[in-house]
Amino acid sequence: MKSDLANNYRMGGYLLIAIGLINLRYQTGQSGVLTHSLTIIIPGTALLISTWIPAMHKVLNTRASKAMTLTLGAFLIAYAVIN
Repeated sequence: MKSDLANNYRMGGYLLIAIGLINLRYQTGQSGVLTHSLTIIIPGTALLISTWIPAMHKVLNTRASKAMTLTLGAFLIAYAVIN
């Protein structure tokens, strides 16, 4: 996998984890905040971990995977902002 592509996926994973943790902190006291935050954190963690698995490099490098990851990431960011 190209180094730039791996870095882009890693930055996306870090972004989702950070947004999930910020969401958890700033919505403390509201019902379901842990569930909402984990909905953002878990995919970010999975994406981040997958960048270090050599077998996943071919999967992450496909056009469909790039589109799906971008779409899911944008959806999760919007979910964090709206929620």
